[in-house]
Amino acid sequence: MSYIVPAAVVDRMGTAGAAKLAQTTGQVLLRSALGAGILSLAVCLAVTASQQTGTKLVGALVFPVGFCVLVLLGLDLVTGNFALAPMPLLRGESTRISPIVRSLALAFSGNLIGSLSIAGLVAASLTMGFSEFGAPDAEAIRAIARAKTLGYAEHGASGLLAVVVRAILCNWMVTLGVVMALTSTSVGGKIAAMWLPIFLFFALGYEHAVVNMFVIPLGMLLGAGVSFSDWWLWNQIPVTIGNLAGGLVLTALALERVHGSKPEAIGPEIVPVGGEGGPGGPAWTHPGERS
Repeated sequence: MSYIVPAAVVDRMGTAGAAKLAQTTGQVLLRSALGAGILSLAVCLAVTASQQTGTKLVGALVFPVGFCVLVLLGLDLVTGNFALAPMPLLRGESTRISPIVRSLALAFSGNLIGSLSIAGLVAASLTMGFSEFGAPDAEAIRAIARAKTLGYAEHGASGLLAVVVRAILCNWMVTLGVVMALTSTSVGGKIAAMWLPIFLFFALGYEHAVVNMFVIPLGMLLGAGVSFSDWWLWNQIPVTIGNLAGGLVLTALALERVHGSKPEAIGPEIVPVGGEGGPGGPAWTHPGERS
C-alpha cells in the first residue's frame, strides 16, 4: 500500500481542481447528479442501520460507503469541490475566479437535481406508493428534517450561528475525506483513508449541504411539516455558506500554506526506499509515494 506524502497530495489537489474546472457543463451536471444520488442512498442506509440497531453510531459507521463509491467513480459533490476547485487560484496557476464560480454553481445544481430525484423515488418506496406513511424509517426521516430546520428556527439567531458552525466543521472533515483519498495509490488505502473523516462528521451530527438537499425534501414529502422557506432559510443557505468556508479555509487554504510547493519542486527527485537498486528499479520510488 503506497503512501503519498502531504506535499505531493497538495500537488494532486491542484491537478484535480484544474481538471474539475475544465469539465463541460454536461459533465459537471451529470457527475454531480450521480454523486448526490449515491450519497442519498447512503443516508438511507445510515437511517436504516440506526433504526435497526438503536445506535446512531452504527449509521455513522456505514454512511461512508456512499462517499467512497462516488469518489472512486470520479463523481462530484459541491462540498468536496469547495476545496479542490479554488486550488489552481491558491497555487498561483490561475488568476480567474469565474471558472471556479461556474464549476461550483453547476455542481450545486447537479447535486440538487440528483438529491431531489432520489428523494422522490425513496419517498414512493417508503410509503408503498404514497399510500402508507407510518414506516419507522419514514418517522425517523421526518424527525431529522424537523430538527435540521425548525429545530434551529426555534433558537433564532443562536440557531443560525449553530448551523453555520456545524457546517464549517462538517466540510472541514468532508474535504479532508476527499484529500485523504489522494494519500494512497491503492483502492483499499483510499477507502480506509476516506472512511475516517467521513465517519467523524456524520457521527458528530454536523451539517452537510448535499445530505440536506436529500433528507429535508424527503422529510417534506413524507409530511414533516417543514416549508420551503424553512428548508432554505434555516438550513440550505447557511449550511452551504458554512461548507464553503470550511472547505476553502480549513482545507484548501490551510494545506496549501502548510504543504504547498511548486509542482517542479516535487516531481524530478527520486529517492531510494530500502533494499538495493537504482533509479527506476524496484527499490526506488517517487518521493510522493512511499511504501
